[in-house]
Amino acid sequence: MTSNGVISVQRGMTVHLDPKRATSDGLAFVSHAHIDHLHNQNGGLLLTTRQTSEIAKLRGYNMENFVEEFADFSMVDTGHILGARGLVFDDVFYTGDICTRERGFMKGARIPKCKVLITECTFGIPEFVFPGINETIKKVNEIISEMYSKGKPVILLGYELGKAQILSYLFTHWNPYYHDSIKRVNDVYRKFGVGLKDSVGHTKAEKTGLLDKKPWVMIAPNLGAKNQFIEHMKSKYEAITIGFSGWAQSNRFSFARGHDYSIALSDHCDYNELVELVKKADPEKIYTVHGFVEEFASDLSKMGFDAQPLKENSLDEFF
Repeated sequence: MTSNGVISVQRGMTVHLDPKRATSDGLAFVSHAHIDHLHNQNGGLLLTTRQTSEIAKLRGYNMENFVEEFADFSMVDTGHILGARGLVFDDVFYTGDICTRERGFMKGARIPKCKVLITECTFGIPEFVFPGINETIKKVNEIISEMYSKGKPVILLGYELGKAQILSYLFTHWNPYYHDSIKRVNDVYRKFGVGLKDSVGHTKAEKTGLLDKKPWVMIAPNLGAKNQFIEHMKSKYEAITIGFSGWAQSNRFSFARGHDYSIALSDHCDYNELVELVKKADPEKIYTVHGFVEEFASDLSKMGFDAQPLKENSLDEFF
């Protein structure tokens, strides 16, 4: 692990796994298009998906010169967001961000066997066990129905890439409007065949008076209560906000951000799913990255696995 992400040297080739900055040596693998995984190219060999490249372009990054196949490297769908992949090479499986749980149009990841597993553990402590998706849908529909009976609009808040598209799909029967930023991402998802219903962006909806016809549902980015957009929607339309995040599962970690309701919904594995992931991979060695690395590695060690956290400058003979 270095200041520029995880690096592996295999058969004389340097492999950069989700580097934080562009590299010109070896192979750079970009697992998906969340901002903390993107960078502009500088001429090196880039392995990623077409979906990731398209979304990166939408977000202002140049990642057009890429390959989707290279030598004995295999990308596997990790069920995180559109285009998200893990990487398998030389009996190594690097998960990137991963979710084994089905969520609407998103299918859960299938886990390959490997000798070395490099896994994220964003929610790698036992208190993060998420409710089933049907339970979540039922709860949210009940809240919306109650608010509708009072004539109040509802804004569903989730990360604009990934979570917002799940919300758009799960609650499409409410014919939601979209925040402009989410409408743009939804358009890319539709381009790749995801069945998201088109709708009006918030700017047009407001200018044409559609928001005056309450109640309504809107999908918006996960903005805090003091954000100008949220303050405007609350003061002018008396909108109720529901925030969605895996962090809402625990009272120890601040997530609410002033939301009226907070719902645990994540595009990552929860703790039990991470443990099951490890069992299915059946590795000889496990490295934990991103999240509760020490806690999860310790738990895995107690279960009989050879696991260690991977931190910056924490290297061994594999890397």
